[in-house]
Amino acid sequence: MDRAEAASGWAPTWALGRAVLLTGVLLVAAVLLGRIDLVVLATPFALGTAYALRRRPAGLPELELGVGDTHLVEGSPLAATVAVANPDLVGYDLAVVRTRMSRWLRVEQVGFGGTGLDVSRSGGADRPFVTSVPRGSAVDLELTGTALRWGRHPIGPAGVRVAVADGLLVSRAVITEPIRARVYPRTEPFDAVEAMPRAAGLVGAHRSRRPGEGGELAGVRVFAPGDRLRRIDWRVSLRARQLHVAATLSDRDAEVVVLLDVLAEAGRSGGVNGPASVLDTTVRAAAAIAEHYLHRGDRVSMLEYGPAARRLRPATGRRQYLTVLEWLLDVHAESSPHEPYDQVFGPQLLSSDALVVVLTPLLDERSAQMLARLARGGRFVVAVDTLPAELPVPKERGWAEVAYRLWRLDRDTMIGQLREHGVPVVRWAGAGSLDEVLRDVARLATAPKAGLR
Repeated sequence: MDRAEAASGWAPTWALGRAVLLTGVLLVAAVLLGRIDLVVLATPFALGTAYALRRRPAGLPELELGVGDTHLVEGSPLAATVAVANPDLVGYDLAVVRTRMSRWLRVEQVGFGGTGLDVSRSGGADRPFVTSVPRGSAVDLELTGTALRWGRHPIGPAGVRVAVADGLLVSRAVITEPIRARVYPRTEPFDAVEAMPRAAGLVGAHRSRRPGEGGELAGVRVFAPGDRLRRIDWRVSLRARQLHVAATLSDRDAEVVVLLDVLAEAGRSGGVNGPASVLDTTVRAAAAIAEHYLHRGDRVSMLEYGPAARRLRPATGRRQYLTVLEWLLDVHAESSPHEPYDQVFGPQLLSSDALVVVLTPLLDERSAQMLARLARGGRFVVAVDTLPAELPVPKERGWAEVAYRLWRLDRDTMIGQLREHGVPVVRWAGAGSLDEVLRDVARLATAPKAGLR
Protein backbone atom coordinates (compact mmCIF):
# COMPACT_ATOMS: atom_id res chain seq x y z
CA MET A 1 0.00 0.00 0.00
CA ASP A 2 1.61 3.32 -1.06
CA ARG A 3 1.52 6.59 0.82
CA ALA A 4 -1.51 7.99 -1.05
CA GLU A 5 -3.61 4.91 -0.35
CA ALA A 6 -2.64 4.96 3.31
CA ALA A 7 -3.61 8.61 3.63
CA SER A 8 -7.06 7.92 2.13
CA GLY A 9 -8.26 6.76 5.53
CA TRP A 10 -8.30 10.37 6.77
CA ALA A 11 -11.22 12.76 6.45
CA PRO A 12 -11.49 16.54 7.01
CA THR A 13 -13.25 17.77 10.09
CA TRP A 14 -15.71 20.65 10.48
CA ALA A 15 -12.80 22.72 11.80
CA LEU A 16 -10.97 22.41 8.48
CA GLY A 17 -14.13 23.34 6.60
CA ARG A 18 -14.69 26.41 8.72
CA ALA A 19 -11.05 27.52 8.30
CA VAL A 20 -11.17 27.16 4.50
CA LEU A 21 -14.58 28.84 4.32
CA LEU A 22 -13.52 31.78 6.48
CA THR A 23 -10.30 32.27 4.52
CA GLY A 24 -12.17 32.18 1.21
CA VAL A 25 -14.86 34.61 2.37
CA LEU A 26 -12.27 37.09 3.60
CA LEU A 27 -10.27 36.93 0.35
CA VAL A 28 -13.37 37.32 -1.83
CA ALA A 29 -14.56 40.24 0.25
CA ALA A 30 -11.10 41.85 0.02
CA VAL A 31 -11.18 41.63 -3.79
CA LEU A 32 -14.75 42.89 -4.12
CA LEU A 33 -14.43 45.71 -1.61
CA GLY A 34 -10.81 46.52 -2.33
CA ARG A 35 -9.85 46.26 1.34
CA ILE A 36 -6.33 45.10 2.10
CA ASP A 37 -7.08 44.69 5.80
CA LEU A 38 -9.31 41.68 5.01
CA VAL A 39 -6.34 40.00 3.33
CA VAL A 40 -4.32 40.57 6.50
CA LEU A 41 -7.09 38.96 8.54
CA ALA A 42 -7.25 35.92 6.21
CA THR A 43 -3.49 35.35 6.20
CA PRO A 44 -3.17 33.73 9.69
CA PHE A 45 -6.01 31.31 8.93
CA ALA A 46 -4.48 30.32 5.61
CA LEU A 47 -0.95 29.90 6.98
CA GLY A 48 -2.10 28.02 10.10
CA THR A 49 -4.21 25.60 8.04
CA ALA A 50 -1.41 24.98 5.56
CA TYR A 51 1.15 24.39 8.32
CA ALA A 52 -1.15 21.98 10.17
CA LEU A 53 -1.91 19.98 7.03
CA ARG A 54 1.78 19.73 6.21
CA ARG A 55 2.20 17.57 9.34
CA ARG A 56 -0.35 15.05 8.14
CA PRO A 57 0.40 11.38 9.11
CA ALA A 58 0.95 8.78 6.45
CA GLY A 59 -0.84 5.77 8.01
CA LEU A 60 -3.69 4.85 10.30
CA PRO A 61 -3.30 4.01 13.99
CA GLU A 62 -2.83 0.42 15.11
CA LEU A 63 -5.11 -1.16 17.67
CA GLU A 64 -4.59 -4.36 19.64
CA LEU A 65 -6.86 -6.00 22.20
CA GLY A 66 -5.26 -8.24 24.82
CA VAL A 67 -6.44 -10.20 27.84
CA GLY A 68 -4.28 -11.31 30.73
CA ASP A 69 -6.03 -14.69 31.01
CA THR A 70 -8.77 -16.02 28.76
CA HIS A 71 -9.47 -18.94 31.12
CA LEU A 72 -11.19 -17.52 34.18
CA VAL A 73 -13.37 -18.79 37.01
CA GLU A 74 -16.48 -17.13 38.36
CA GLY A 75 -15.47 -14.42 40.80
CA SER A 76 -11.86 -14.23 39.61
CA PRO A 77 -10.26 -10.89 38.63
CA LEU A 78 -10.29 -9.79 35.01
CA ALA A 79 -7.56 -7.79 33.27
CA ALA A 80 -7.77 -6.56 29.67
CA THR A 81 -5.76 -4.03 27.67
CA VAL A 82 -6.57 -1.95 24.60
CA ALA A 83 -3.27 -0.79 23.07
CA VAL A 84 -3.27 2.18 20.67
CA ALA A 85 -0.02 2.42 18.71
CA ASN A 86 1.22 5.32 16.61
CA PRO A 87 3.72 4.03 14.01
CA ASP A 88 3.97 7.43 12.31
CA LEU A 89 6.39 10.34 12.77
CA VAL A 90 3.52 12.68 13.68
CA GLY A 91 1.89 12.55 17.10
CA TYR A 92 -1.85 12.09 17.53
CA ASP A 93 -3.44 15.12 19.13
CA LEU A 94 -6.43 13.13 20.30
CA ALA A 95 -7.31 9.44 20.38
CA VAL A 96 -10.83 8.33 21.32
CA VAL A 97 -10.93 4.67 22.45
CA ARG A 98 -14.06 2.67 23.06
CA THR A 99 -14.68 -1.03 23.70
CA ARG A 100 -17.63 -3.27 24.35
CA MET A 101 -17.77 -5.75 27.21
CA SER A 102 -20.13 -8.55 28.09
CA ARG A 103 -22.48 -7.66 30.91
CA TRP A 104 -21.12 -10.65 32.83
CA LEU A 105 -17.62 -9.14 32.77
CA ARG A 106 -17.89 -6.24 35.17
CA VAL A 107 -15.23 -3.60 34.61
CA GLU A 108 -14.47 -1.61 37.75
CA GLN A 109 -11.28 0.35 36.93
CA VAL A 110 -10.29 1.92 33.60
CA GLY A 111 -7.29 4.12 32.96
CA PHE A 112 -4.29 4.97 30.82
CA GLY A 113 -0.84 4.11 32.12
CA GLY A 114 -1.91 2.97 35.58
CA THR A 115 -4.12 5.98 36.40
CA GLY A 116 -7.36 4.15 37.10
CA LEU A 117 -10.86 5.63 37.00
CA ASP A 118 -13.66 3.96 38.94
CA VAL A 119 -16.38 3.22 36.38
CA SER A 120 -18.44 0.75 38.40
CA ARG A 121 -20.93 3.53 39.18
CA SER A 122 -20.36 5.91 36.29
CA GLY A 123 -21.71 4.27 33.18
CA GLY A 124 -19.46 1.23 32.64
CA ALA A 125 -16.53 0.59 30.33
CA ASP A 126 -18.31 1.13 27.00
CA ARG A 127 -18.00 4.90 27.36
CA PRO A 128 -15.34 6.71 25.25
CA PHE A 129 -11.92 7.38 26.77
CA VAL A 130 -9.64 10.09 25.40
CA THR A 131 -5.85 10.38 25.37
CA SER A 132 -2.98 11.63 23.22
CA VAL A 133 -0.43 9.34 21.59
CA PRO A 134 3.10 10.67 20.87
CA ARG A 135 4.85 9.67 17.69
CA GLY A 136 6.40 6.23 17.52
CA SER A 137 4.83 5.07 20.80
CA ALA A 138 1.81 3.25 22.17
CA VAL A 139 -0.66 3.94 24.97
CA ASP A 140 -2.49 1.20 26.84
CA LEU A 141 -6.05 1.49 28.11
CA GLU A 142 -6.16 -0.86 31.08
CA LEU A 143 -9.44 -2.43 32.18
CA THR A 144 -9.71 -4.40 35.42
CA GLY A 145 -12.75 -5.99 36.97
CA THR A 146 -14.44 -9.27 37.88
CA ALA A 147 -15.88 -12.22 35.93
CA LEU A 148 -19.42 -12.63 37.26
CA ARG A 149 -20.90 -15.66 35.48
CA TRP A 150 -19.81 -18.80 33.65
CA GLY A 151 -19.89 -18.98 29.86
CA ARG A 152 -18.06 -17.72 26.80
CA HIS A 153 -18.12 -13.93 27.01
CA PRO A 154 -16.81 -11.48 24.38
CA ILE A 155 -14.29 -8.80 25.20
CA GLY A 156 -14.57 -6.24 22.44
CA PRO A 157 -14.73 -5.33 19.66
CA ALA A 158 -12.66 -2.25 20.40
CA GLY A 159 -12.38 0.81 18.19
CA VAL A 160 -10.31 3.98 18.01
CA ARG A 161 -10.42 7.22 16.03
CA VAL A 162 -7.63 9.79 16.18
CA ALA A 163 -7.47 13.48 15.35
CA VAL A 164 -4.31 15.11 13.92
CA ALA A 165 -3.22 18.37 12.31
CA ASP A 166 -4.57 20.40 15.22
CA GLY A 167 -7.96 18.76 14.84
CA LEU A 168 -8.30 19.40 11.09
CA LEU A 169 -8.15 15.70 10.10
CA VAL A 170 -9.72 12.66 11.69
CA SER A 171 -9.07 9.03 10.85
CA ARG A 172 -11.67 6.44 10.03
CA ALA A 173 -12.54 4.04 12.82
CA VAL A 174 -10.01 1.25 13.33
CA ILE A 175 -11.79 -1.76 14.87
CA THR A 176 -10.27 -4.94 16.24
CA GLU A 177 -11.96 -8.31 16.51
CA PRO A 178 -13.37 -9.39 19.91
CA ILE A 179 -11.70 -11.95 22.14
CA ARG A 180 -13.72 -14.74 23.74
CA ALA A 181 -13.03 -15.21 27.43
CA ARG A 182 -13.91 -18.57 28.95
CA VAL A 183 -15.34 -18.26 32.42
CA TYR A 184 -15.66 -21.66 34.07
CA PRO A 185 -18.28 -22.31 36.76
CA ARG A 186 -17.16 -22.08 40.34
CA THR A 187 -17.55 -25.54 41.83
CA GLU A 188 -19.58 -25.55 44.99
CA PRO A 189 -18.20 -27.74 47.80
CA PHE A 190 -19.55 -31.27 47.38
CA ASP A 191 -18.55 -34.47 49.09
CA ALA A 192 -20.51 -37.72 49.05
CA VAL A 193 -19.19 -40.12 51.68
CA GLU A 194 -21.65 -42.93 51.04
CA ALA A 195 -20.81 -46.00 48.96
CA MET A 196 -21.84 -46.29 45.35
CA PRO A 197 -24.84 -48.55 44.65
CA ARG A 198 -22.87 -50.80 42.32
CA ALA A 199 -19.42 -50.61 40.78
CA ALA A 200 -17.98 -52.01 37.60
CA GLY A 201 -14.58 -53.34 38.57
CA LEU A 202 -11.90 -53.69 41.23
CA VAL A 203 -9.76 -50.94 39.82
CA GLY A 204 -10.87 -47.75 41.50
CA ALA A 205 -10.48 -45.95 44.80
CA HIS A 206 -14.16 -45.92 45.73
CA ARG A 207 -15.24 -47.78 48.85
CA SER A 208 -17.38 -50.83 48.10
CA ARG A 209 -19.74 -52.86 50.27
CA ARG A 210 -18.16 -56.09 49.01
CA PRO A 211 -15.30 -57.73 50.98
CA GLY A 212 -11.96 -57.87 49.21
CA GLU A 213 -8.52 -56.32 48.96
CA GLY A 214 -8.65 -52.68 49.77
CA GLY A 215 -7.81 -49.99 52.29
CA GLU A 216 -11.16 -49.69 54.07
CA LEU A 217 -11.33 -51.72 57.31
CA ALA A 218 -14.48 -53.87 57.57
CA GLY A 219 -13.73 -55.68 60.84
CA VAL A 220 -11.78 -58.62 62.28
CA ARG A 221 -12.64 -62.28 61.63
CA VAL A 222 -11.18 -65.75 62.19
CA PHE A 223 -8.35 -66.82 59.90
CA ALA A 224 -9.51 -68.94 56.95
CA PRO A 225 -7.66 -70.79 54.19
CA GLY A 226 -6.60 -68.37 51.48
CA ASP A 227 -6.09 -65.38 53.77
CA ARG A 228 -2.77 -63.58 53.46
CA LEU A 229 -0.38 -63.68 56.37
CA ARG A 230 0.14 -59.95 56.28
CA ARG A 231 -3.53 -59.52 57.18
CA ILE A 232 -3.11 -61.27 60.55
CA ASP A 233 -4.06 -59.10 63.51
CA TRP A 234 -1.56 -60.29 66.13
CA ARG A 235 -3.05 -58.38 69.05
CA VAL A 236 -6.48 -59.96 68.63
CA SER A 237 -4.90 -63.36 67.83
CA LEU A 238 -2.82 -63.39 71.01
CA ARG A 239 -5.77 -62.31 73.11
CA ALA A 240 -8.15 -64.88 71.60
CA ARG A 241 -5.42 -67.55 71.19
CA GLN A 242 -6.63 -68.09 67.62
CA LEU A 243 -5.51 -66.51 64.41
CA HIS A 244 -7.61 -63.53 63.34
CA VAL A 245 -7.25 -61.38 60.23
CA ALA A 246 -8.33 -57.84 59.42
CA ALA A 247 -11.13 -57.86 56.86
CA THR A 248 -11.26 -55.00 54.35
CA LEU A 249 -13.65 -53.72 51.73
CA SER A 250 -12.60 -53.78 48.11
CA ASP A 251 -11.76 -50.56 46.30
CA ARG A 252 -13.95 -50.30 43.22
CA ASP A 253 -14.49 -47.81 40.49
CA ALA A 254 -17.91 -46.55 39.44
CA GLU A 255 -19.49 -44.88 36.46
CA VAL A 256 -21.39 -41.68 37.11
CA VAL A 257 -23.64 -40.17 34.46
CA VAL A 258 -24.63 -36.55 35.06
CA LEU A 259 -27.80 -35.83 33.10
CA LEU A 260 -28.69 -32.15 32.61
CA ASP A 261 -32.32 -31.25 31.99
CA VAL A 262 -32.19 -28.19 29.71
CA LEU A 263 -35.81 -28.10 28.57
CA ALA A 264 -36.68 -25.04 30.65
CA GLU A 265 -35.11 -22.12 32.48
CA ALA A 266 -36.49 -20.25 35.48
CA GLY A 267 -35.30 -17.56 37.82
CA ARG A 268 -32.96 -14.69 37.14
CA SER A 269 -29.20 -14.98 37.24
CA GLY A 270 -27.35 -12.46 39.35
CA GLY A 271 -23.81 -13.68 38.82
CA VAL A 272 -21.49 -15.45 41.20
CA ASN A 273 -22.63 -13.58 44.33
CA GLY A 274 -26.24 -12.99 43.31
CA PRO A 275 -29.32 -15.16 42.92
CA ALA A 276 -28.92 -18.30 40.84
CA SER A 277 -31.21 -19.37 38.04
CA VAL A 278 -32.00 -22.98 37.19
CA LEU A 279 -29.22 -23.07 34.62
CA ASP A 280 -26.71 -21.59 37.09
CA THR A 281 -27.49 -24.22 39.71
CA THR A 282 -27.43 -27.00 37.11
CA VAL A 283 -24.03 -26.08 35.67
CA ARG A 284 -22.35 -25.42 39.01
CA ALA A 285 -23.73 -28.61 40.56
CA ALA A 286 -22.64 -30.65 37.52
CA ALA A 287 -19.11 -29.25 37.77
CA ALA A 288 -18.95 -30.02 41.51
CA ILE A 289 -20.24 -33.60 41.12
CA ALA A 290 -17.86 -34.30 38.24
CA GLU A 291 -14.89 -32.90 40.17
CA HIS A 292 -15.70 -35.04 43.21
CA TYR A 293 -16.06 -38.37 41.42
CA LEU A 294 -13.20 -37.79 38.99
CA HIS A 295 -10.93 -37.00 41.94
CA ARG A 296 -11.85 -40.39 43.41
CA GLY A 297 -10.89 -42.18 40.19
CA ASP A 298 -14.40 -42.87 38.86
CA ARG A 299 -15.60 -42.51 35.29
CA VAL A 300 -17.87 -39.54 34.59
CA SER A 301 -19.95 -38.78 31.52
CA MET A 302 -22.34 -35.95 30.67
CA LEU A 303 -25.67 -35.99 28.86
CA GLU A 304 -28.21 -33.34 27.93
CA TYR A 305 -31.93 -33.95 28.02
CA GLY A 306 -33.06 -31.48 25.40
CA PRO A 307 -33.37 -30.88 21.65
CA ALA A 308 -29.59 -30.88 21.07
CA ALA A 309 -29.01 -34.11 23.06
CA ARG A 310 -25.30 -33.38 23.49
CA ARG A 311 -23.19 -36.00 25.19
CA LEU A 312 -19.69 -36.39 26.60
CA ARG A 313 -18.12 -39.84 26.66
CA PRO A 314 -17.14 -41.32 30.03
CA ALA A 315 -13.51 -41.02 31.07
CA THR A 316 -11.36 -40.47 34.14
CA GLY A 317 -8.63 -38.14 35.31
CA ARG A 318 -7.89 -34.43 35.26
CA ARG A 319 -8.12 -34.25 31.50
CA GLN A 320 -11.74 -35.40 31.70
CA TYR A 321 -12.45 -32.76 34.34
CA LEU A 322 -11.12 -30.00 32.07
CA THR A 323 -13.16 -31.44 29.21
CA VAL A 324 -16.26 -31.39 31.42
CA LEU A 325 -15.72 -27.72 32.26
CA GLU A 326 -15.31 -26.90 28.57
CA TRP A 327 -18.44 -28.90 27.73
CA LEU A 328 -20.50 -27.09 30.37
CA LEU A 329 -19.74 -23.67 28.84
CA ASP A 330 -22.05 -24.49 25.92
CA VAL A 331 -25.03 -25.54 28.05
CA HIS A 332 -28.12 -23.45 27.39
CA ALA A 333 -31.83 -23.94 27.95
CA GLU A 334 -33.87 -24.68 24.84
CA SER A 335 -37.54 -25.61 24.86
CA SER A 336 -38.97 -27.90 22.21
CA PRO A 337 -42.48 -29.19 21.52
CA HIS A 338 -41.03 -32.53 20.46
CA GLU A 339 -39.89 -35.35 22.69
CA PRO A 340 -36.12 -35.29 23.19
CA TYR A 341 -34.26 -38.08 21.47
CA ASP A 342 -34.63 -41.29 23.43
CA GLN A 343 -31.67 -42.91 21.71
CA VAL A 344 -29.29 -40.91 23.90
CA PHE A 345 -30.46 -43.03 26.82
CA GLY A 346 -29.71 -46.35 25.19
CA PRO A 347 -27.75 -49.15 26.86
CA GLN A 348 -24.60 -48.17 24.98
CA LEU A 349 -24.58 -44.86 26.90
CA LEU A 350 -26.22 -45.80 30.19
CA SER A 351 -24.87 -49.04 31.58
CA SER A 352 -26.88 -50.97 34.14
CA ASP A 353 -24.22 -50.32 36.81
CA ALA A 354 -24.03 -46.55 36.33
CA LEU A 355 -25.29 -44.05 38.86
CA VAL A 356 -27.42 -41.51 36.97
CA VAL A 357 -27.59 -38.10 38.65
CA VAL A 358 -30.31 -36.07 36.95
CA LEU A 359 -30.16 -32.30 37.48
CA THR A 360 -33.67 -31.10 36.70
CA PRO A 361 -36.02 -28.28 37.76
CA LEU A 362 -39.03 -30.55 37.06
CA LEU A 363 -40.77 -27.81 35.11
CA ASP A 364 -41.78 -30.10 32.25
CA GLU A 365 -43.86 -33.26 32.53
CA ARG A 366 -41.51 -34.94 30.06
CA SER A 367 -38.72 -34.66 32.65
CA ALA A 368 -40.76 -36.61 35.19
CA GLN A 369 -41.63 -39.21 32.56
CA MET A 370 -37.95 -39.56 31.67
CA LEU A 371 -37.08 -40.17 35.34
CA ALA A 372 -39.81 -42.79 35.64
CA ARG A 373 -38.57 -44.57 32.50
CA LEU A 374 -35.03 -44.71 33.85
CA ALA A 375 -36.22 -46.13 37.15
CA ARG A 376 -38.39 -48.75 35.43
CA GLY A 377 -35.39 -49.73 33.32
CA GLY A 378 -33.44 -50.75 36.44
CA ARG A 379 -31.13 -47.74 36.52
CA PHE A 380 -29.86 -46.25 39.77
CA VAL A 381 -31.36 -42.75 39.47
CA VAL A 382 -31.02 -39.76 41.77
CA ALA A 383 -32.97 -36.61 40.87
CA VAL A 384 -31.49 -33.32 42.06
CA ASP A 385 -33.99 -30.47 42.19
CA THR A 386 -32.41 -27.33 40.73
CA LEU A 387 -35.43 -25.02 40.99
CA PRO A 388 -34.65 -21.98 43.19
CA ALA A 389 -36.36 -22.21 46.56
CA GLU A 390 -37.36 -18.53 46.52
CA LEU A 391 -38.63 -18.42 42.95
CA PRO A 392 -40.75 -15.25 42.57
CA VAL A 393 -44.15 -15.26 40.95
CA PRO A 394 -43.69 -14.63 37.18
CA LYS A 395 -46.15 -11.75 37.06
CA GLU A 396 -44.63 -10.47 33.82
CA ARG A 397 -46.05 -13.60 32.18
CA GLY A 398 -49.52 -13.00 33.54
CA TRP A 399 -49.32 -15.39 36.51
CA ALA A 400 -51.46 -14.66 39.55
CA GLU A 401 -50.49 -15.54 43.11
CA VAL A 402 -53.20 -18.20 43.37
CA ALA A 403 -52.19 -19.84 40.08
CA TYR A 404 -48.57 -19.94 41.20
CA ARG A 405 -49.51 -21.67 44.48
CA LEU A 406 -51.59 -24.24 42.62
CA TRP A 407 -48.67 -24.92 40.29
CA ARG A 408 -46.39 -25.41 43.28
CA LEU A 409 -48.83 -27.90 44.82
CA ASP A 410 -49.07 -29.80 41.54
CA ARG A 411 -45.28 -29.95 41.31
CA ASP A 412 -45.00 -31.26 44.88
CA THR A 413 -47.51 -33.96 44.00
CA MET A 414 -45.41 -34.96 40.99
CA ILE A 415 -42.31 -35.19 43.18
CA GLY A 416 -44.19 -37.41 45.61
CA GLN A 417 -45.25 -39.72 42.78
CA LEU A 418 -41.65 -39.99 41.61
CA ARG A 419 -40.56 -41.03 45.08
CA GLU A 420 -43.29 -43.64 45.14
CA HIS A 421 -41.86 -45.04 41.90
CA GLY A 422 -38.43 -45.37 43.52
CA VAL A 423 -36.85 -42.13 42.26
CA PRO A 424 -35.31 -40.17 45.17
CA VAL A 425 -35.59 -36.40 44.74
CA VAL A 426 -33.28 -34.13 46.74
CA ARG A 427 -32.64 -30.40 46.56
CA TRP A 428 -29.10 -29.34 45.74
CA ALA A 429 -27.44 -27.88 48.80
CA GLY A 430 -23.71 -28.34 48.19
CA ALA A 431 -21.72 -30.60 50.50
CA GLY A 432 -23.54 -33.74 51.57
CA SER A 433 -26.53 -33.14 49.30
CA LEU A 434 -26.62 -36.72 48.03
CA ASP A 435 -25.37 -38.64 51.07
CA GLU A 436 -28.74 -39.74 52.42
CA VAL A 437 -30.06 -40.55 48.96
CA LEU A 438 -26.97 -42.56 47.98
CA ARG A 439 -27.25 -44.48 51.24
CA ASP A 440 -30.80 -45.52 50.41
CA VAL A 441 -29.95 -46.38 46.80
CA ALA A 442 -26.94 -48.47 47.87
CA ARG A 443 -29.07 -50.30 50.45
CA LEU A 444 -31.65 -51.14 47.80
CA ALA A 445 -28.95 -52.31 45.38
CA THR A 446 -27.45 -54.75 47.88
CA ALA A 447 -30.76 -55.99 49.30
CA PRO A 448 -31.64 -59.63 48.54
CA LYS A 449 -34.06 -60.04 45.68
CA ALA A 450 -37.17 -62.16 46.16
CA GLY A 451 -37.49 -65.12 43.80
CA LEU A 452 -40.05 -67.72 42.82
CA ARG A 453 -39.66 -71.28 44.06
